[in-house]
Formats: sequence, structure tokens, C-alpha cells
Amino acid sequence: MERLTPERAEELLHAIAGTHVLVVGDIMLDRLISGTAERISPEAPVPVVTVSGEDASLGGAANVAANIVALGASCSLVGLCGSDESALRLRGELQRLGIDDSSLVEAADRPTTTKTRVLAGHHQVVRIDREDTTDILEAQATAVRDSVRGLLGKADAVALEDYNKGLLVPSVIEAVLSASAAAGIPTVVDPKKARFFEYAGSTVFKPNARELADALAEPLRSEDPDWMEATRARLGCRGLLLTLGGSGMALKVEGMDYVRVPTVARSVFDVSGAGDTVTATVAVSLAAGASQVEAALLANHAAAIEVARAGVATVRPPDIIDHIRALQSKHH
Repeated sequence: MERLTPERAEELLHAIAGTHVLVVGDIMLDRLISGTAERISPEAPVPVVTVSGEDASLGGAANVAANIVALGASCSLVGLCGSDESALRLRGELQRLGIDDSSLVEAADRPTTTKTRVLAGHHQVVRIDREDTTDILEAQATAVRDSVRGLLGKADAVALEDYNKGLLVPSVIEAVLSASAAAGIPTVVDPKKARFFEYAGSTVFKPNARELADALAEPLRSEDPDWMEATRARLGCRGLLLTLGGSGMALKVEGMDYVRVPTVARSVFDVSGAGDTVTATVAVSLAAGASQVEAALLANHAAAIEVARAGVATVRPPDIIDHIRALQSKHH
């Protein structure tokens, strides 16, 4: 079984501090309205929620960026937002974390993608989505491509975060992947179904089990190295990193042996945000000079820490080192 020593992990995490990652993708704002529900509305059979608190956090590609800076790298973010109150809150949070938001393309004709969850106690009562998921206009796609080309010069890795919200149209995907390849910069893709087969040429393609099964329209055979290699070749990526939820990950890199990464999670409290943590960790690891296997192992530890916490959380380097050391002492 592949293992990452605490010493090698520390070396990589130390190297991450000098790297810069460019994130391109669908950004969102996650709003949480919490309160109590002690009665049913006389107007309809729904609970009346008395609000006690309201919070907003970064979602989608913006959460990947937050994870990247938590791991010690610097980060630029290219995405699309509206010119609305959600955009102001989103920019404020990015600036607070030191994430470069100067290349966000503002679209007056679209709202900032915002997901508002209303909680009564621990129960979600309703989720309200404000979004426009149509493909961005050609002028907006041109602005995105120009921003990416302007930022690639200082990037050590690029992460593409696709949530099917309209930013990653074929011309943007092609421009990001070809410009990154020409500059020798590794690319990490977190795909969604609509454009699943558009990412040929990526360094690491990172679907989860459900996304891959949906896209291929066939049962997964993730334990079969030949099937993983055939799927990797079909997708045209250098490395296929398949995340398997509570079962860990499977990795097949071109010209290398199949690697199975079993989960190292000690407890699972909340899986929301785990995919973003994996994408961010793989991107910063590659930026720091890790192999794809090392990047997957480091991401596996980061995800184990994230799922043990409530809500969407970020993971810091000392957390990862402590986690690896604790596991090592358990095995000795």
C-alpha cells in the first residue's frame, strides 16, 4: 500500500507556501439562514422560521480558492459574478482571505450564483437557488480567456472547477488547457456532467463515482486496473483520480501502475466540501512538485480531516501533519 511519510508530507507542505494556483470556474455564495420553528403557518402547511442568525461563505470555485490559501499557497480566481449584493459579499470574503478577485468578470445581466439554505434547528427547511446556468456570452468568454492568459505567468498549477453554471464553455476550457500545457503548468479538473468529455489534455481529471458512472452510462469497475486505464485513455487525461466517498480513491496515471488509496478518515461528520478540499490539495501538491500519487495521498488525508468537521471547512498544513503522524503511530 502506498504511504506518505510525515517527513515527505512536511517537505511538500513547506514547498506549497511558495506556490501560486490559478482557479478558473463557477463561483457561488452559500448563505445560511438559521432559526427556530415552533409553529406552522396559518397560510400554508409550512413551518414559520424565526430567524436568529445569518451567515455567508464561499462556494464552488471560490471555496476551492479558500482551501488553497488555507494550505499556504497564494491564489488568483477567475469566474463570473453579477453586480449585486451577493457579489459584494463574495468579493469581501475573497479579499479578507487574500485571494486575488481582480479578474472576476462582472455580468450585469446575470445574478451571482447564490444558494440560500434555511435551517430550523438542525433541519434544512428549504433551499433557495438564485442563478442563471445558461452559457456565458462570447464577450464574457473572451474576458475570461484574456484574464487566464494574463495570470498564467505566475501560476504553478491551474484548477478548473465546473459546476455546470455556464462559465466553462468549450472555448474557455480549450484556451485554459492549451495555454497551461504550452507553459508546462499542471491542470486539475473537477468536472460535471454537461462538459465531461471536453477536458482531454488535463493533468489530473477528478470525478466522483456518481459523476463518472453518469457520464459513461455504465457501472464502474474502479478496482480493475485495465478498466481504469481504458477510461483514462477515453477521457484523454494524463491521470484519472476517481474519488470513491467513504472508500477512498483510485488513481491511474498514464504509463504507471494503478494505485488504490483506501480512506484514512477516522470519523465522518459531514461530507459537504470534501471534493473542493481534494481538488485544492491536489492542485497545491502538484504546484509544489509532488507526483500524482503523492498529491492523491496528501489529498486523502486532507479530505479525512474535512469530513470530520461540521459544514464546509478548510484544512491547514499542521492538521495534515498531525493526522499522518497519528495514523503512523497507530500502525506501529
